Amino acid sequence: MPDTPRLSVRRRRLSEELRRLRLAARMTLDDAAAATEWSVGKVSNIETGVRLRPSVVEVRALLDVYGLTDNQRREALFAITRQAGKKGWWTKYSDVFPDEFPVLESEATAISTYEPMIIPGLLQTPGYVELLTRSANLVRDPIDIQRVVDARLRRQEILTGQNSPELWAVIDAGAIERLRANPDVCREQASHLADMADNGDGVTIQVVPFSAGIHAGAKGSFVLMDFAAADPVVYLEMDQDGLFLEESDEVIRYRNLFNHLVSRSLDVDASVAYLRETAKAP
Repeated sequence: MPDTPRLSVRRRRLSEELRRLRLAARMTLDDAAAATEWSVGKVSNIETGVRLRPSVVEVRALLDVYGLTDNQRREALFAITRQAGKKGWWTKYSDVFPDEFPVLESEATAISTYEPMIIPGLLQTPGYVELLTRSANLVRDPIDIQRVVDARLRRQEILTGQNSPELWAVIDAGAIERLRANPDVCREQASHLADMADNGDGVTIQVVPFSAGIHAGAKGSFVLMDFAAADPVVYLEMDQDGLFLEESDEVIRYRNLFNHLVSRSLDVDASVAYLRETAKAP
């Protein structure tokens, strides 16, 4: 949804969470201003994002007034406050990532993704990224291709860094079978998926087999992201941009859809066995 002025995802979500906490405490802006001895305008500006950089001291004061005692949530909000004005690594690749999806992805505690046509970005190998870039974007310049590969590998570092999210990927068999047309990429990518699933480091991979027939996921891919200090978000990728869904009914609908796809998929062991067999393809 559009922001006015254009805010970072971190800053907007901080504002939304502070407003939510105030309402949960049954306080008006006047009440919050009186309790903090600030002006009503200052409290309002922090909530709307007009004041772009609230300090940790200010956020702590509001949390105290709103009665938030959960240390984990408080620390998560303080971290967002500290990071709100920082530029992430993805700003270097603004031509590769046209929207703010990497910002949300990097802050998620859990990511549930479904892909019917391609391998999820967090699980793509360099050879697959190159193949996909050449075919999907008709890019031929080696420098441009390498830039896309570098951006994808940088993005994948969230799976190995501190506080890495839990990743649950459901992939339609069609995305896997298409790899067979490029044997070298097929071996590399299928083996990588199996290895990631086998490592047990917070990555779950399941494959929806052709025997599942036409299912509810046939309409397209989506990513559901959960956060420590904010409500979940659904991301729908478009050709040139993406769509973020944040309303609770939308999130519930896609969570139910993901659970349905899990139920139609091979279990983890069978999925890994299928991937290992695919990797042996000549």
